[in-house]
Amino acid sequence: MTTRREFLRLMGYSAAAAATLTLWPGITRAATGSDTRFLVLMLRGGLDGLHALPPYGDPGYAQLRGPLALSPAGPTAETAAALKLDGTFALHPALTFAQQLYQCGQLLPIPAAAPPYWGRSHFEAQDCVENGTATPDGAQTGWLNRAIAALPGAEGLAVSTVMPLMMRGAVPVATWTPPLPVRVNPILLQRLEPLYAEDPRLAPAFADALASQGDGAAMPDTMAASMPGAMPLAMDGKTLRGKAKAMGSGGRLPQLMQAAGTFMAKAEGPRIGFVEDYGWDTHANQAAILMRKLKELDNALSSFAQAAQPVWARTALVVVTEFGRTARINGTNGTDHGTGSVMFVAGGAVAGGRVGGQWPGMRPGQLYQDRDIHATTDFRAVFKGLLAGHMGVSESALATRVFPGSAALQPQGGLLRVARAA
Repeated sequence: MTTRREFLRLMGYSAAAAATLTLWPGITRAATGSDTRFLVLMLRGGLDGLHALPPYGDPGYAQLRGPLALSPAGPTAETAAALKLDGTFALHPALTFAQQLYQCGQLLPIPAAAPPYWGRSHFEAQDCVENGTATPDGAQTGWLNRAIAALPGAEGLAVSTVMPLMMRGAVPVATWTPPLPVRVNPILLQRLEPLYAEDPRLAPAFADALASQGDGAAMPDTMAASMPGAMPLAMDGKTLRGKAKAMGSGGRLPQLMQAAGTFMAKAEGPRIGFVEDYGWDTHANQAAILMRKLKELDNALSSFAQAAQPVWARTALVVVTEFGRTARINGTNGTDHGTGSVMFVAGGAVAGGRVGGQWPGMRPGQLYQDRDIHATTDFRAVFKGLLAGHMGVSESALATRVFPGSAALQPQGGLLRVARAA
């Protein structure tokens, strides 16, 4: 892929002429090779990587997991058949679109991944993931904001109610949240109305919300018009069946990802985005909860791919969570806070169709503190590899500004089909 710098050199432009490129019709970021997109999806609560990406081929897996164990040999009376990837790993049966991405080389699962913090506090682990340092209190700004600062002219988007730590910093970042859902229980509204009516500041806002219920909450017309329904996705000569979820249906996460894809697909849209989701803390009844949540995640990936189709070939997204779960199940058919989980890297720019990372195993003596998956991949190495190879952030900026104190941690290679020059 020709970079903007190479383009100028080949065309004989001087550095001064480079500043005027945007004045020429048709000479855009897409034409100069820098029109890539990067999205982070944060699953808060601690996704059980062993459930999303079951290592069915590991000799210790079925014994430790008991009734939560998944296998391509199913279905059984308790579980559906997992979606086989290779001789060791499969995907949860709800991740059908993710499996299609894997089959066309655009999904790269990375098991046994974790941030530098190996404690079991949700808040401390999330802070560590988001601030980009080795400790929960290592920075008051987010590594994704600092990455935007290292890319002159790049814009960021946070699809979130409150600006997340990962996107906080010196660079202004746009935010978007969906309106009040179309279908709100009228009995609930009836009971809330007298409470809000007593507050002179909140009463007008509540009245506006009620008015929007009559019209049906929706996206702006310009955004809704560009959102397709069910349709095939053509990727590398293969046809994937995907469905973009309408607002208010299919769960909240698909609509958030659809919105992110719509904004980021615009010609001069934000190059870096962030989406977050909650509800991944599964101490009890895990199988039923994750069947629903992973299906929602799968629909979200499909919705994003649909909406971002114009830039999909130049897109990389990474799905992360703050930590994994215990290797053994607990007494309520759930799992407790653990260490190593799974990252999913997806997109048209990704060198997928394989399982990455290094699997530490689940036999006796291979678990961290005899209870957790031992993490072998530092989140930051993956982030650095994507930011360097896909977005063009220099390795010096990554080591000192984006992920301060990480000079000894090399960017992970092999994540991208074609790495672009900085």
